[in-house]
Order: sequence, then C-alpha cells, then structure tokens
Amino acid sequence: MPRTATMIRRIALPAALAALAATAHAQETDEEVIVAHGVSNFGELKYPEGFAHLDYVNPDAPKGGEISEWASGNFDSFNNYTRKGVSAALTELMYEDMLAATADDPYGLYCYLCETLEYPESRDWVIFNLRDDVKFWDGTTMTAEDIKFTFELFMEQGITEYVNVVKSYIESVEVLDEYRVKFTFTDEAPRRDVIGIAGGTNAFSKAWFEETGARLDESTLEPFMATGAYKVDSFDVGRQIIYRYDENFWGADHPLNIGHNNFETIRVEYYADSSAAFEAFKAGEYTFRIENSSKDWATGYNFPAVQKGWVKTAELPDGNIGSGQSFVFNLRDPKWQDPKVRAAVRMMFNFEWSNDTLFYGLYERVNSFWENSPLEATGTPTEAEVALLQPLVDEGLLDASILTDEAVMAPVNEASENLPGRRVRREAANLLEEAGWTAGSGGFRTKDGQPLTLTVLSYSPTFDRIINPYIQNLRSIGIDAKLERVDISQYVDRRRSSDYDLVNHTFSMGFEPGIGLYQWYGSDTAEDSSRNLMGLQDEAVDRLIEIVVDAPTLDELATATHALDRVLRAKGFWVPQWFKNVNTVAYYDMYRHPEDLPPLALGYLSFWWYDEDAAADLRSAGAVK
Repeated sequence: MPRTATMIRRIALPAALAALAATAHAQETDEEVIVAHGVSNFGELKYPEGFAHLDYVNPDAPKGGEISEWASGNFDSFNNYTRKGVSAALTELMYEDMLAATADDPYGLYCYLCETLEYPESRDWVIFNLRDDVKFWDGTTMTAEDIKFTFELFMEQGITEYVNVVKSYIESVEVLDEYRVKFTFTDEAPRRDVIGIAGGTNAFSKAWFEETGARLDESTLEPFMATGAYKVDSFDVGRQIIYRYDENFWGADHPLNIGHNNFETIRVEYYADSSAAFEAFKAGEYTFRIENSSKDWATGYNFPAVQKGWVKTAELPDGNIGSGQSFVFNLRDPKWQDPKVRAAVRMMFNFEWSNDTLFYGLYERVNSFWENSPLEATGTPTEAEVALLQPLVDEGLLDASILTDEAVMAPVNEASENLPGRRVRREAANLLEEAGWTAGSGGFRTKDGQPLTLTVLSYSPTFDRIINPYIQNLRSIGIDAKLERVDISQYVDRRRSSDYDLVNHTFSMGFEPGIGLYQWYGSDTAEDSSRNLMGLQDEAVDRLIEIVVDAPTLDELATATHALDRVLRAKGFWVPQWFKNVNTVAYYDMYRHPEDLPPLALGYLSFWWYDEDAAADLRSAGAVK
C-alpha cells in the first residue's frame, strides 16, 4: 500500500478492464501499479474515496442570484494563455483540468475530469481514466482525444516559458481508448511533479478548434469551447463581462462541486482607476469588493450604505503564503546588474514611514519569497542548509558569507519621516561610489557624464502616493528618478518587452514548490517570461531549484526551499513591499459564507451564496441597482 494515495477497488466492467491493463503494465515493469482517486506527495489525501463533499462547504447552499466585482483598465481578449492582448478578468471560471486541488489540503490533487488515475511507483507514466459524463458547452462529450489534443496544442502554441519546461518532461501522450489517456515522462522529469504536470492539462474541444481554426497564441473575443461551470453570457469590451452558470453543467453533482458554483451570474464592471471603482461601489453599481487600499480600508468605509447596515466589512483569515509583493529591477540593463547599486536603491524605500503614514499600520514587511510560512528562511543556515550551499560556495557560485550570515532582511528606516536618516543616505551614496558612479552637483554620473536614471513604471493612480515619496528619496541621494504612469495596455506591453527600470511584481509561491520555480527564477526563462520579470540568470539559483524540485520528503523540501529563499534574498533583485495575513472585504449584505472558511481560499465566487430575501430588502431600500 503506497503512502501517497488511497487504493481504489474497481467493480464495474470498464473499471475491471482498466485493472487488467494496469496489471499488464505492472508485468512489463515489475512494479506495483497504484490505482487511486487522487495523489499526494506527502502523506495521505485528506479526502478518502467516495467522499460526499468538501468539509468547508455548505452542501445545501441555495443556487441563484448575482455577485459582482470590479476590474481595472480594460480587456480585449478571453484568451489568458497568450501574451497578446489584455485578457479579461475571471476567464479561469470557464476552464477545467483533469486534477483539482482543495482549499484545505495543500499537498493533495484529486481526480476531477477523471474517475481514477494509475501509475507505477517509479512514476514513469500515468494513466487517467476519464469520466464518460464530462460535456463541453455544446453538449459533446469530452474524450481522451480532447485531452491529447489540448496538451499538444499547448506544446505547439503555448507561451515559451511554459513550453520549454513541460516539453522536456513529457515524452509522449497516448490515447489508450475513448476515455483513457496515458502520459509517459522523460527520465529527467522530476518524479514529484510529473502527475501534477499531466493532470494540469486543460480540456478543450478538439472538434471545435478544428472547425473554427482558433489559435492558442492569438487574442480572441470568442472563448474556447470548454467544460467549466460558467461561460460568457454577454460583454461590452472594456466595460463589463457577465458570466452565467451553465444550466447543463456536467459537474453539478460532482463531490468537488457540491456547495460550489452557487451564483447564477458573476458580473465584472471595469473602471479606469480604483477611485472611480470605489465611488461606484458606494453607489451600489457592483456588490463585492476585496479592499487592497489601506487608506480606503482605514478611512473610507464610513459612507451611508455602511452606516445603514447595507454594506458589511470584514477581515477574514488568509492562510496562504504571504505574497512577495515588490518592485523588481530589470537585470537586463547593465546598470542594475551591480548588487551595490540595487542595494542603494532598495535602502531608499521607507516602509516604516509608509506603513505608519500611508497604510495606517495595516501591513507587515515582506522579507521572504515564502513569507509567513514554514518555508521561509530564518536566522543563520542550519547544518542541512549548509550541506546544500557549501558546494555552490566551493565552486565560486556563491559568496562564503551565505554560510554564516543571517537571512537577508529588508532595510529598516525610521517611521518619523519619509526621508531616511543621514547615515542611511550616506551609506547608500557610498555604495554607488563603490560601484563606479561619480557624485556631482547634478547627481551620480558615469565617467563619460551619463546620469544614473531610474524609471518606475506604473498604471495605477492609487500607487502614486506610495511611489512619489520613494522617488523623492532616490533623488535626495543623486539618482535621477521618476514615475512614469501609463494606461493598462501600454503597461502590459512594456512589462512584456522589459521596458522599465523598476516595476511592480508579486511572487506567489506555494506550499509545495516545484517546476513552476523555473518560470519564476530559472535562467532559461529570463528572456521571455511573465514571471521572471527581473530577468534573473544565476547558476546557483538554477542548481537549488533542481534540489527543491527533486526533494523526496517534506523535510528535505523545506530545507531546500529555505536555502533557495536565502539565496534569492541575497541576490537583491527586488525592493520588497508589504503583505497582510487577512482578506479585507466589503460587500452588500446579501451574501453568506460557511462559518469556518478554509485556510487556502476565500472562495467568494464559489462557495459563498446569495440570500434572496436579504437582496430583496436591499433592492427595496434602493441600496443596489
């Protein structure tokens, strides 16, 4: 009996035939073939075979009603799998994978579009035994051919950063019969990740793609034919999208869906900026808001709808890893390749003053890429970490100080005023001089007189009050800094073309880091990545990613991640910003949620529900439109 999955006994005739096939594979490889309803790399799955529903949902939640939220800027495509165009919000509502995760089992993946999966202990391959009741929106049945087609479509037309990683891990995809598909993995594929890689394949309709000629690498306002619970009902480009629950949704009674997908419609209203969006919320033009502005949260929620009890505000727990929100440098520009220059720039951001004056003390400082989690590096390296880091030091890939120094923490400034103290400014200036920049009356310059310039690229006016004081601090030490705010389309294009010095970025790490690390930090993705925006190319980081990906136990994974986190922080390619460990939300009082929310998802679009009586009262009072 394997540790990583619950064995499933097959009793129906098709299942018995599949079991015979599994036996044949076992005979070929002399390995036990595991047949399971899911997979976990660390311990048992939380939910056993035949579970009725997830623990954190209300299985009797009423269906119907609408929830609405806002998005910034505009959109011109429903294809979020290409770097062309600006993708609409919430397109993920439409698309489904073979395996699904839950919000209370950080290491488990469960069969969703499949009934079971089977694989040998070596994980050289996996077979997904697909459900025979999965329907596309047009009523046609999903088959193994659709899964194979979709995978090959991504390998042919997907974004480069994804294709380069996955293509080297999956040797072949084979249709065994109408509802069975086999993925065979390469020898070098990381065995802990392979089933998740394969199971993350979307389900698109092969027949629809062949009929329409649609391409994955082009923007489009026609969503791909898929299987999700919601599909586009109507839209007005750049203004509004309405997603509607598919009344013929195949998965309504699936155990993973019981208590989910409770709203009939999900509406997204677009606004040019957050100020306009907030005013619209006050007027009842949309009904649910995740508040990301500390100023608005601290001072803005005293408007009449709150005073009358129409709008509720709440701080709900968030058990996810703290997101690594930051500014990142464009390392492709030679002037940002010197760590001393980056350190000087980093020292000039005064989080303490910002938090006290601008954020009303609501945030904590980001220090780690795995902030507020057991994967965060702390203090000096343990013996186990040193064992991983020492070879990289011996090869000259890391400075020896990484073995003895405490994990790098963000600079600390005084909160009494924005401008860092004279000592800090002098230290930053000394770093620039040590890096070869010459101080003068006009600021720091190269030997041939070129100034040290820095442009912070942004699109949100909300960030002006944060960036402008930072700009002032940078200019105070002789850096010719400026804020360049552009519209959302230009912002997306310039991020993609690496046309910036500093740009906002958020590093979203998981509890089981794996091959996705290559997209975030790997050298191979540096020239074309939506995640490795800084263009990091570092052999020591690459080597540590390999160790993390190959870690066979949870303890070894934690040690390897600590070492990687320690090195990434030492590289100093970011200016860490802030995080909070609660969800600050405001909503019109017609929504309800389970009393005990799961640690890893707020779930407001999924397992919250609509209270029709409360909504009727709000409409009668004129609270909502």
